[in-house]
Amino acid sequence: MANCVVLPEGLRVADAALIEPLSCAVRGYDVLRASMASHFLIYGAGTMGLMMMELAKRAGASTIDMVDLNPARLETARLLGCTNTVTSADELDAPRGWEVVIDCTGVVAAIEDGLRRVGRGGTFLQFGVTGMKAEARISPYRVYNEEITITGSMAVLHSYERAAELFFDGALKPEVMISDRFPLEQYPQALDQFRRGVGRKIQVNP
Repeated sequence: MANCVVLPEGLRVADAALIEPLSCAVRGYDVLRASMASHFLIYGAGTMGLMMMELAKRAGASTIDMVDLNPARLETARLLGCTNTVTSADELDAPRGWEVVIDCTGVVAAIEDGLRRVGRGGTFLQFGVTGMKAEARISPYRVYNEEITITGSMAVLHSYERAAELFFDGALKPEVMISDRFPLEQYPQALDQFRRGVGRKIQVNP
């Protein structure tokens, strides 16, 4: 059965398209079960990374640091109240690591780097989508010795309606999350911009 919610009066249908990706992020937090006042490190400041950041605030994060190679995306993270934004976690001072590390990139190099940053007793969430044959190296001894949890979440599972409630409550700012809106006749331009990694969520409206 398809998910169906009634939109509040005055809410643009195009903005409500953010509910589906938000529901994926909500599912990530179902799996994560982060403790109050945890320190978060998120790789990837694209749309999904920003959504994970906004939910981290609601989950009671003490600090939220974000890593991305794109300066424009880091600027948006700062706009939304991220604690620190860097192009490499080496720029951050966290000798004991982070309680929660989330990969939103799907890039093996970022995943391997993030796994090294998890603090003792912490959790690594694989949220970004990799290629099916991608492989990342881990230290099994460190996972054992420091009681590190490695988990993943995929798409929507009993989270759509809750995501809709969060969205209606203002969990996301559509004007920030949706950077570009193209008419249908400009679909090639929208696709080209997406491939170049320019902007955040890009919509094509009929």
